Amino acid sequence: MKHRAVSTGNQWEKRYGYARAVRAGSTVCCTGTVAINPDGSPHAPNDAYAQAARCFEIIEKAFKELGATKENIIRTRMFVTDIARADDFGRAHKDFFQTHSPCLTMVEVARLIDDSYLIEIEADAVVGD
Repeated sequence: MKHRAVSTGNQWEKRYGYARAVRAGSTVCCTGTVAINPDGSPHAPNDAYAQAARCFEIIEKAFKELGATKENIIRTRMFVTDIARADDFGRAHKDFFQTHSPCLTMVEVARLIDDSYLIEIEADAVVGD
């Protein structure tokens, strides 16, 4: 099966050799996404809501390039460094999806690739029937 991939060109993608998102048939998957600014700096250090919202912006852009929308997303996984901030992360999830409710997993992890990041989000989508 053919697949298409998109990259944001950030330092981690280049260093570790992965794509931001890949589409194979009707399935679109987005790799773990942190709140990174276009210049490579962490977005909104210490702001859980803003970091989650930034992750969703990056995911939405990658999915759009592969012909998917946020309404096609069926599952998200949120890896967070402080589960006590779950309400902020969850509110960003709810605000992004609004009336569409995909499956969600949120788990606390010891740390992410850089200590400035509070959250990393993965998303999977299905396009078409």
